[in-house]
Amino acid sequence: MPKQPLKSKATKQREFDLRYLQMARIWSDNSYCERRKVGALIVKDRMIISDGYNGTPSGFENICEDENNKTKPYVLHAEANAITKVAQSNNSSQGATLYATASPCLECSKLIIQSGIKRVVFSDAYRLQDGIDLLKSAGIEIVQMEENNS
Repeated sequence: MPKQPLKSKATKQREFDLRYLQMARIWSDNSYCERRKVGALIVKDRMIISDGYNGTPSGFENICEDENNKTKPYVLHAEANAITKVAQSNNSSQGATLYATASPCLECSKLIIQSGIKRVVFSDAYRLQDGIDLLKSAGIEIVQMEENNS
């Protein structure tokens, strides 16, 4: 049987990024939100240390939109859920990578910076760019990738 050629470190990282992004997409299916389902994973040393999806806070009804199909103001974004979840654990997000199905908004970007996350990988661009701009100005590595590319 012929030997497989060794993959470069960059190729291997891209494959891991793609797989974690696909897992974040699967995790987004847990959201009760109708307008848009978003999933997020926080990964450190190739271990998932936290996960989240957009939805209402604990103890609230699982209805994200009001009668006019507008997102209720207290709905948490997937990134915020993942970051607050890791904050309640014994894990540290210092130096971790956040994988999200959508690029972070400005408010989530502030949380990402404060949590010590050093890298953000996402697939879909959010309608506003200000969150990504803030992350870039903080020196956080930003990677946008299509989930169907390998």
